[in-house]
Amino acid sequence: MNKKLMAVAVAGALAAPALAFAQASTVQIYGKITYEYGIADQGDGRPNVDYADSPGGSAIGFKGEEKLGGGLSAWFQCESSADVRAMDQTGFCTRNSAIGLKGAFGNVHFGRWDTPMKRALNVGTVGATETGLLGMSFMAFGGSGGADATASADGTVRQRWKRREAGLSYYESPNFNGFQVLAAFSSGNAAADNSAVDSTANAKPRVQSLAATYNNGPIGIGVAYERHQEFSSTWSGSTAGDDHAWGVSAAYTFAGPKLKIGATYLDAKWETGPGRDLGKKTWTIGAEWNIAGPHNIEAQYANADDSTGNSLVGVSTNAAPCPGGVCRSDTGGQDYSIAYVYNFSKRTDIRLGYHKQDNDANASYKLGNTAAPLRAGDSQSAYAMYISHKF
Repeated sequence: MNKKLMAVAVAGALAAPALAFAQASTVQIYGKITYEYGIADQGDGRPNVDYADSPGGSAIGFKGEEKLGGGLSAWFQCESSADVRAMDQTGFCTRNSAIGLKGAFGNVHFGRWDTPMKRALNVGTVGATETGLLGMSFMAFGGSGGADATASADGTVRQRWKRREAGLSYYESPNFNGFQVLAAFSSGNAAADNSAVDSTANAKPRVQSLAATYNNGPIGIGVAYERHQEFSSTWSGSTAGDDHAWGVSAAYTFAGPKLKIGATYLDAKWETGPGRDLGKKTWTIGAEWNIAGPHNIEAQYANADDSTGNSLVGVSTNAAPCPGGVCRSDTGGQDYSIAYVYNFSKRTDIRLGYHKQDNDANASYKLGNTAAPLRAGDSQSAYAMYISHKF
């Protein structure tokens, strides 16, 4: 009997610290798991491909908050990609992750986060997913996702204006009846990482982003400006070229049979060499219609205008160059998507969709993660199934 009592006492003593920690801890686990499978027509000269992906914010995250008194709180978030294909083996805190302080003054945080520009454009991005075969962010915004100007000028995603940028110092104002101001800038790590003999030793590629958003009832509005400082890979030092863009977006949700419509507009310019620049204007319009119960239809259309400026080089597949410094016509494109969405619950849904991208005669936009068209003017399309579960 005494042995049994002693065992219970020891077990209780060992469990007490863990119980106390559990009661004091504010850490939450959350996430989203997605899977997309589809078949894509990559255009003439390229084979059709069946593609498995895990797009649309598939992640697992940990977050917590501590009340410090006087209305001040400390918080953290570490969100990491969660690829159920087991193909993307990126590390911890690769998605929205930060440490910060918040109070009556607003919220100040530091880490990797969606830029103010991305958050403002998201207000009016309606009717489609961002990435994957059904993703509509590529033509309109140069893609959406992780970026790291602190390490380099990000030449591989220089065209991207919906960025989840690394090394940000971030301010979010208090929410005034739906109105909020957002501001962020990245650090100049690249200058410290380069050697003294490197031609880019003085380069400090940075992202500077400013936005205002309004969300109140059925109305949403976002306005933003973003600068990518010293992003040109063909220049060096303090003379490196900058990229600039401003954008506006809006959305409205109608009562009754629930219908949400949204639109975006983006005007971007890249400096590609001394006295050389390349411009592109894009816009989208989309709708999300709840037909009845769990049945929904979503659709989006995107348009890219012709390139402007006098650049001798292009910017990825998103902005065709201007041979001889004179931009050609037919360097834009059109993007269409439509999907049926069935909501099993608030946390689980499935989507069956079709996506088609039409390039003008001198454009080479690509669809999702497919290979770029072999020839300018070729079109691409895809059918896909997408399933999502939040926890």
